[in-house]
Amino acid sequence: MPVVQSGAQNCSASGGLINFCGVWRVKGPDALVDGPSMTRKFLNFLTQIFTLLALAAGMGNAMAADEAPDAFVKRIANETLDAVRADKSIKAGDINKTMQLVDTKLMQHVNFRRMTALATGPGWRKATPEQQERLQEEFKLLLIRTYSGALSQINDQVIEVKPLRGAADDKNLVVQTEIKGKGDPIQLDYRLEKTPGEGAGWKIFDLNVLGIWLVENYRSQFSKEINAGGVDGLIKSLSDRNKSNAKKA
Repeated sequence: MPVVQSGAQNCSASGGLINFCGVWRVKGPDALVDGPSMTRKFLNFLTQIFTLLALAAGMGNAMAADEAPDAFVKRIANETLDAVRADKSIKAGDINKTMQLVDTKLMQHVNFRRMTALATGPGWRKATPEQQERLQEEFKLLLIRTYSGALSQINDQVIEVKPLRGAADDKNLVVQTEIKGKGDPIQLDYRLEKTPGEGAGWKIFDLNVLGIWLVENYRSQFSKEINAGGVDGLIKSLSDRNKSNAKKA
């Protein structure tokens, strides 16, 4: 089993990764990916958090606009761990229910447009409004479909929120946490923005698992696809991967 040392950046990995857009290649059942330094454990925990947040959104619709960012993260994390453990269909990998939760619950807590734009990089500004919508749809579907099976791994984990760095009234900041259970603690950081006006509160636009930021990792992959086939080429690659994953479900 390949092992990368712990210390916020690394973890052990078991099992290979599926190939996404021809960028990741599995070199064996216990191989790390070739290309961006991402492990299966990172991706599994990433999906767990996306769906945890989806469930939390349903419980926290009345979130106060003046809620502290670390309190916001702690609340939704702790509330949802129990909810996921109790949801047999989610733990069994029910993709339709997972997608429904994300569509109806998660989006109010995630600035997914900003996340997709940052992951797409300069190509986002060149994309038409229609292309931007397609990118958001396919990117969201990729995250949900590819890694929904990781939810069955949620058991006895607990969340520890680290002391907040910076001022609580900052409009953009990072809340650091650790997921603790069996084995080494898993670093999980949330990059948040404060939204004004109606629906004011904190929104997530990036995640850092084991020292790897979601947006940065996907940006390097998306950039290769855009350089090869433009924005439409990236959309096609995402769409093809999603269709392939749907057949395997």
